[in-house]
Amino acid sequence: MKKMTFIAALLTMLMAAVTTANAQEENGFKKFNVREDFQENGFEWFHEAELLCAGDKQKSNAMTIGWGGIGTLWGRTALTVYVAEKRYTKEFMDRAQYFTVMAFDVEQSKVLNYMGSKSGRDGDKAKALGLHTAYTANGTPYYTEATMVIECKIMYAAPFDPQYFKSDAPKNMYANFPAGIHSMYIGEVVNAWKK
Repeated sequence: MKKMTFIAALLTMLMAAVTTANAQEENGFKKFNVREDFQENGFEWFHEAELLCAGDKQKSNAMTIGWGGIGTLWGRTALTVYVAEKRYTKEFMDRAQYFTVMAFDVEQSKVLNYMGSKSGRDGDKAKALGLHTAYTANGTPYYTEATMVIECKIMYAAPFDPQYFKSDAPKNMYANFPAGIHSMYIGEVVNAWKK
């Protein structure tokens, strides 16, 4: 009896994973190989602003990011994002195993503006914008209105240490920066979808 219960539970979990994996296609996304088919200029992509999201099915939060990097590290395709100490999203990133980075069309710039100027501490930003939250097979949140979603598994996370600042650029940045020093999160790209 226990064996049958275990098998039934396992089948239910597998079916849920398949259903969630297909949810991206149902939302208009197609999976792509980020290493071979990422067409954006890596030096400009983050500068144009993207959306970072972390959390789970109970609660998540997103914020606009303008800093980041994409490339390879430790033999993995990697994406690096930075979150300041006092940002609400940092709490979610520190608890997360995965995060998503999303791109939006130019016409959707209100999403990036709103997400970058409001705090999730004050209310549900996604709900206020009418965004629809969906989840990857790993349970990572993303918005169905995005045009590209990259899911990453966190490999490394640490705050910047001012004793290692070697130029005036970071020293000047943090001299009067009220949000605090940024933490760096390096994620292995495990999935990528685009419309």
